[in-house]
Amino acid sequence: MALHSRNAHLLGRKLRALRKAHGLTLEELSARCIQLDAERAPSVSYLSMIEGGKRVPSAEVVALLAALFQREPEWFLDGTLSAEPGPDRARAAAAPQVPFEPAFLFSKELLQAAIPELLAQTGTTGRQFAHLLIRSHQEISRNDYPDLERAAEEVGARVFPLGVEDLIRLCKHHGLQLRWFECKPVLARDRDTELRSVLRSFYDAPDVVFLNRALQAHPARLKFDLASHLAHKVLHGGDGLKSAHATGGQMGGSPHGPNAGLSPEDVLHAWRDFECSFFAGALLCPKVPFRRFLSRESHRIEAGEKIELTPAVMMRRMTKVSAYPHWHFFDAYPPGYLRAVYRGNGIPLPWGNMAQVTDPCPHWAVFRMLQQTRGPDRGSQISVLREGDRFLLYACHSRRTEDMAGNPHVLSVGVDLVPALRSHTAEADRLLDSIAQACLGKHGEARVPDEAALAIRGAAKVLNIGWIPEALERPARIICPRSSNCPRHEQCDVGRPSRALEITELRQEIAGKRRRARPAA
Repeated sequence: MALHSRNAHLLGRKLRALRKAHGLTLEELSARCIQLDAERAPSVSYLSMIEGGKRVPSAEVVALLAALFQREPEWFLDGTLSAEPGPDRARAAAAPQVPFEPAFLFSKELLQAAIPELLAQTGTTGRQFAHLLIRSHQEISRNDYPDLERAAEEVGARVFPLGVEDLIRLCKHHGLQLRWFECKPVLARDRDTELRSVLRSFYDAPDVVFLNRALQAHPARLKFDLASHLAHKVLHGGDGLKSAHATGGQMGGSPHGPNAGLSPEDVLHAWRDFECSFFAGALLCPKVPFRRFLSRESHRIEAGEKIELTPAVMMRRMTKVSAYPHWHFFDAYPPGYLRAVYRGNGIPLPWGNMAQVTDPCPHWAVFRMLQQTRGPDRGSQISVLREGDRFLLYACHSRRTEDMAGNPHVLSVGVDLVPALRSHTAEADRLLDSIAQACLGKHGEARVPDEAALAIRGAAKVLNIGWIPEALERPARIICPRSSNCPRHEQCDVGRPSRALEITELRQEIAGKRRRARPAA
């Protein structure tokens, strides 16, 4: 079909708006086109000219772009600038703005006095509290730390993938000495639970890194430890104010002090640990080449095995690098500890890092897999979650694994599907409601209705996330933040603990009885 110059200009503007709405660069759009049809795929320069209205694309190129963005070719050719339903980027973990009159209670002086006492009373260590603050900072900032990204890219020159020998050469180039030691796992107590614990590696100021020889059998873990200690040398001159890498005990993270309370050293160590971990991820997975890798592999976690990356590094870095911003990540240990949480999509959770879930919904993929000792060690799930008077929709991929000490845990990464559906179709809310009603009508689990499944597959194709269509092969499940707040018609009692009535519930019960009572004659 021949296009007038005005129509060609409008097509270019629509293509540009659609590309930017999905967070794609021209290079990434060209690469995605090559994946679909290498012969007809437009080059970066040609796409730029199309967007600028300087070139009229052929019918084949228009059809290719339409297939990639799950649009009809006529949408590009209709000569209009119809409004695009953009992703709902405002949906984050923001709390509703409620006026709070006694603001003086949040003065600096009162907080400095109250927080240490609060931590001591609850048995929370300063390091744990600092990690909770860091997690909140990550979620508010969308995990955006450009200075750490630049520092890592300068050190690694954006080489991808880096092998163990490459990391060793970089360490030596920056003046680090590597020494090996032998240390087997031991039993360690974490609260009321005994876990196997092993010391993986540690930094000895000013320039020595000690590595457990057992890491040689785990190159993906060895690469992360080397990258993290290299980060400490580059960012902080190797002053030694950095936690050792320990697996198991204290919930598998860097060991915390035994005493509750808060000290400046706790905050410093927690932030240093985070900085070095983020640097390590950026060094092992530089943004541009890793994003291309994810595109080629359709965001499959198992692809990390090809280049010796742990599932945790793959999942964590994916939430940062993906063009789609609405991700979450969990790392859970039995019986229900969430060691790590990232909620870039604002998924509602009533608990945080290093806290045991006392009332878990057994239908969350991460908790169900924690309780299973048999069956597949990985899988994908579509989940419907009710928040207040609305339903939310998520897709996740979960994987059961073991840490280096042999403790089982579950890693889970997921996306909020609602912004993608709203970008894909104006019927997103109706389709979401159809999924929720189908699940409610069948005891909380049901196949996604055909129309909704078709829309989800279309959105997943644009996102290029391969495990979303796989999740559609299984029933969608209703999940809830707490099992005691189950929205199912026949509430699920699996694993639900007894719970004391709260004052608000007693008030409602008493007030309800008075209203129902007839006045005395």
